[in-house]
Amino acid sequence: METIEDIMLDNDRRGISALRPSLSADFCTRAADLILGQEGTVLIVTGFYILPAGAGETDGPPGAVVIGEGLAALGYEVVYVSDRYAVPEIRHTVGDAADVVEFPIASEEESEEFAIDLLSARSPSVLIAIERCGMTDEGKFRNMHGTDITDYNAKTDFLFGPHDCTVGVGDGGNEIGMGNCADLVASTEQLVGQPCITGTTELVIASTSNWGGYGLVAALSERAGRNVLATEEREREILESFVEAGLVDGMTRRQAPMVDGFSQEENSAVVRRLHEYLAGRGISA
Repeated sequence: METIEDIMLDNDRRGISALRPSLSADFCTRAADLILGQEGTVLIVTGFYILPAGAGETDGPPGAVVIGEGLAALGYEVVYVSDRYAVPEIRHTVGDAADVVEFPIASEEESEEFAIDLLSARSPSVLIAIERCGMTDEGKFRNMHGTDITDYNAKTDFLFGPHDCTVGVGDGGNEIGMGNCADLVASTEQLVGQPCITGTTELVIASTSNWGGYGLVAALSERAGRNVLATEEREREILESFVEAGLVDGMTRRQAPMVDGFSQEENSAVVRRLHEYLAGRGISA
């Protein structure tokens, strides 16, 4: 029988499925249970800069908003966190529905201080990173090609070290959360050679990080007994809003409703399959 994890990892073009044996078979459900075991405020950290395009990418922020809207429906207060290369686009899409915090691109000392102050001010019960570039063992931030993008990436890793209830969602090995299996990432030819070393309590992998976000909300829905996953129409609206605001597809570098080279129709098909999965288990809105 098809699982949420099967749906999220279908059509894997990057080889992220190589990490699956190192995770629990129900890794998405484990992440959902961790989140549902907490109440209150959730910080959702996202945004990945595409250097050749001079803009943020469409993978990450749409998934973050789908997660945020699902958690808001379950009673959580949602706060989005990113840097200046994604904050305007997130604000464009969420409007007044949630707070959006800009994490400065600064030195390690200043970043750590900002992280401590933000955690103190918001007192989040859980942190979620989705498609958020994370620090390597050399203290840098690198894209899928190994190019240094440190100057374009806030050091949001410092939010995760002090917290004991965190989830990372990624698809390539250089995202926050991949520290959980950094050695395996580095030894997998299709993935990055210099992985992120920042770990999380639970790790969610998917063919694209957005799909991981959608799968996480499906797992939350199944465990909560209520379908809070965005409809296909809403998922398209969110993606189109981010494109309108200036995000680009990370593969083609075009300002188009695509994610990692997958078309809008292919993205919607994943949402449809997740809804079918929930309906098959009697989970409705």
